[in-house]
Amino acid sequence: MALVLGVKDEHRRLLESAFDVSIIARDNVIHIHGKQPDVEVVAELLRHMVAVVESGGSISQSDIRYLIRSVLSGERVEEAAHGLTDCIVITERGQRVVPKTKGQREYVEAVQKNDLVFAIGPAGTGKTYLAMAMAVAALQRRQVSRLVLARPAVEAGERLGYLPGNIEEKVDPYLRPLYDALYDILGMQKCQRYLERRIIEVIPLAYMRGRTFNDSFIVLDEAQNTTVLQMKMFLTRMGYGSKAVVTGDITQVDLPQGVRSGLVTIQEILRGIPGVAFVYLTERDVIRHPLVQSVVLAFEAWEQAERLQRRGSDRETISKRSEEQARRQGSGDEEVLQGRSEVKDGGG
Repeated sequence: MALVLGVKDEHRRLLESAFDVSIIARDNVIHIHGKQPDVEVVAELLRHMVAVVESGGSISQSDIRYLIRSVLSGERVEEAAHGLTDCIVITERGQRVVPKTKGQREYVEAVQKNDLVFAIGPAGTGKTYLAMAMAVAALQRRQVSRLVLARPAVEAGERLGYLPGNIEEKVDPYLRPLYDALYDILGMQKCQRYLERRIIEVIPLAYMRGRTFNDSFIVLDEAQNTTVLQMKMFLTRMGYGSKAVVTGDITQVDLPQGVRSGLVTIQEILRGIPGVAFVYLTERDVIRHPLVQSVVLAFEAWEQAERLQRRGSDRETISKRSEEQARRQGSGDEEVLQGRSEVKDGGG
């Protein structure tokens, strides 16, 4: 029962605070008291939670928060609870990796139906981890023969300077998030074995030039930091029987000022091409600490205010320039008229 209601009844308290009910568990039976509509919703939520636990799954606080948020926004309980049961892969530690939000489910479905998928969204929406999980699942089901995971080696707004070691050690910090996800899903020993046998390659984006990847699941992470030419180079590496997933957050571009992001531009270039899908995740798909969602929303509001302020400033500048130009034009006309008058007087 603790797996359903949470450690120290955390899940129970979340449900009670969201709905007008009280939940009491006695002798492995859960009693719900309150207003009828809320009682029915909570009862259905608990039935799905029990089913997940009985099938060997686990439920976290973030899962409960998402379920509550989805139901309160009008989504049916059954649809919202799909995220607790649609397992992509089981990790080495026995944990089930599932798409937990509606956006994540659309992301997984897009990858299943298309050979090239772009997942764009803010931090914490599971873009990279789900891509890695789907890649590992495809490898385990022998749908592909190897995984190729790449990232552009771009510093996040700061200069790291000279890095010691050989070339692999220099680029390792940029690729570390990909290794972390692999270790979490496959376990350290199996992951190392796959890396040694080149069944899995984790490489900087620049190392892909001149290569063709057949029968592969290819993941490009942090794609917002690719240039347009780098994006073209990556997309033309796909060989027969391959699938590619490109992930990124277009609000966190670390390219030099004036350099266009390949991820931003590719939306205009490939829109509407069969076999290519664009999935947009939002703050509703954030599954990290609850504060991350608030941070994302706060930054979006701030950026929108900044854009409006810049537009107002630009309009004011244009208005001033127009007024100045009009004054100069008027002054010039007066000088011309005065000159003509002087010519006439001189001629008389």
